[in-house]
Amino acid sequence: MSEETSPTAVEAAVSAAKFSAVQATRLPLQLFRSHITDHRSCVHSRQRTSAFTLAELLVSMGVLVMLTLLATQLLNSAAKIITLGHKQMDADSQARELFDRMAIDFAQMVRRSDVDYYLKSSTTANDCTLCTRQRGNDQIAFYSTVPGWSAITGAQQSPVSIIGYRIHVSADTVSNRIERLGEALVWNGATSDTRSDGKPASVIFWAPLNPWASVTNSPFDVIGHDVFRFEYRYLLKNGDLSATPWYATSSVRGLQDVSAIIVNIAVIDPKSRALLSNSDVAALTEDLTDYGGQSPGGLLAAWRAAVDGNTTLPRTALSSVRLYERSFYLSPGSL
Repeated sequence: MSEETSPTAVEAAVSAAKFSAVQATRLPLQLFRSHITDHRSCVHSRQRTSAFTLAELLVSMGVLVMLTLLATQLLNSAAKIITLGHKQMDADSQARELFDRMAIDFAQMVRRSDVDYYLKSSTTANDCTLCTRQRGNDQIAFYSTVPGWSAITGAQQSPVSIIGYRIHVSADTVSNRIERLGEALVWNGATSDTRSDGKPASVIFWAPLNPWASVTNSPFDVIGHDVFRFEYRYLLKNGDLSATPWYATSSVRGLQDVSAIIVNIAVIDPKSRALLSNSDVAALTEDLTDYGGQSPGGLLAAWRAAVDGNTTLPRTALSSVRLYERSFYLSPGSL
């Protein structure tokens, strides 16, 4: 043989073939490992990309705090509005109850020249010796055909009563509150029942009319627990407003010259009243001036100015003072 294969060449070829096979086997593994590595790098990159930065966290916390504060302020404002609404409703209910009761009593007032009255006036009259100017809270008493119960006799009931309104001023638990007198009486005087002064418990013999001094068994009811100011005046038939119940002659004559009685009251709700002592309420009452010839609406305006201008009492309590006015037209009387 001229040419003969060298063993060295054969071994080299075999080694190359084996290396190529091993390399061919390793290549997919390397590619797979490379793919896994790239996938992990992508996942880590995505995780790093989707995370919040410190600045974003701070901004988010700031927005959350602002929303919380805003919600708290809204809740506090709503609570204040609800509280003020309840205070207003309390005062309105007190005024409505009082005015409704007054409307019944005034509508059935006995307007006759042969009966007596207890009224405010700039001067006295022959048929009203106790009519006088009243400073501060006013008082009024008259006969009315409304049912009543007698506290004097303990059992007498009658469709005729002495009705009165005043502010309780004694230093007790009902001080500075309006109270109503409703004392039943016998109409014709034919009775053996007597009052504390020994006189018959009848309409005819109760003169001059001064129920505040004559009645001793306290037939009074506190009709307005939060009403602390009571003022009234007269609308005369000639159209004038006056603190005197006549204009033609100095005589009551069954209030023949009076067309209506105009009542002003001041009310403070129970929660606000708890902030004031009896002396505080008394001082506030003195600040609310008496009627002195003001034009319609002038007395309420003067009262509101006095309340708003008060600098000694708590503003929380003063802001809850409500003022009311109502006119009660009288039924035609008989001489």
